[in-house]
Amino acid sequence: MTEDRDRGRSSVTEDRDRGRSSATEVLFDGEIEVHYGFIDLIEAGETDRPELRAARAGQLNGICGATEPGFLSLITGLHTGGVAFTMEWHDTEPPIGEDWEEVVEVAYQPPSADLLLSAFEQEEPLRLPTVTSMRARYCATEMDAGHEMDTPADDESGPDRYLLQLWPSPPLPESIPRQTSQIAAYWHREARTPR
Repeated sequence: MTEDRDRGRSSVTEDRDRGRSSATEVLFDGEIEVHYGFIDLIEAGETDRPELRAARAGQLNGICGATEPGFLSLITGLHTGGVAFTMEWHDTEPPIGEDWEEVVEVAYQPPSADLLLSAFEQEEPLRLPTVTSMRARYCATEMDAGHEMDTPADDESGPDRYLLQLWPSPPLPESIPRQTSQIAAYWHREARTPR
């Protein structure tokens, strides 16, 4: 079943491994124009943001900073330009897609239902279906190719793409289920390095 709701799309999919249905809502699916290789998930109306390194300091992973309450700081391989980005809400934990080369998970407590995906001069308003303790899974592919490209030509987009998935969950320790790229490994080391 698929229906339009606000800016997102909803669907009910069969989770074959668990033998039950799970609801998925696509909150954003499009291109984000990054500058300096970052995307933030912040509360709508919020103007204060933690410094890039502080947002992930002391974590195991360095590509999804979650040390500041109610704030996620996401790293991309591409320095400047458009990257494909999807954000989904799930009512239960979704399986990890096999095509994702980088996968990290963190605990996340949204400050409100009204959020912004924000990257330098682009802001995309989002509305969560609920405000509760969540798990955030950040997935990426082609991060090294994006990093090597740095900045695409005006008529091109970056080769890297990203997926941010949220679902209700009690706070759990962060994890890195999958890591393959050199640029993700670099950011993971940076997060673990004391300053």
